[in-house]
Amino acid sequence: MLTGFPPVIDHRTEILILGSFPGKASLTAQQYYAHPRNQFWRLISTLINEDLVILPYDDKLKRLQAHSIGLWDVIAACAREGSLDSAIRLAQHNDFAQLKQECPNLRRVCFNGKTSGKQEALFAQAGFETFILPSSSPAYAMMTFEQKLTVWRGIMQ
Repeated sequence: MLTGFPPVIDHRTEILILGSFPGKASLTAQQYYAHPRNQFWRLISTLINEDLVILPYDDKLKRLQAHSIGLWDVIAACAREGSLDSAIRLAQHNDFAQLKQECPNLRRVCFNGKTSGKQEALFAQAGFETFILPSSSPAYAMMTFEQKLTVWRGIMQ
């Protein structure tokens, strides 16, 4: 079984971006969105008008939190060969029960791709605004960066 990462959240978190589960490059680096072709950090950099791509990983997370944005994944652990979401087996989901207590300002939960987006109804029922985004993964090549960015701008509205 592979194990994911802890959440990057705090009391300032207003927007939470949930991925599915870290890919192989991210697990190896022990960093969210570590694959060099994943567009996550580039998309977020454009949205907050601050270049996070060039920063060391810990500084990226600090700057993200300074903008009241948190990160986590819907899956805590799973079996998987490679990095594709379609290969995920025996998924164990993260426990989101304490989210409102840990993040009292959380208002919007965004899902980075369709796999994490399958949990959207759970968060909508809990009273959060929800938003399903096109995946930032290099495996999702059906949209250009600019097309993805157009949709991702909705995070900040």
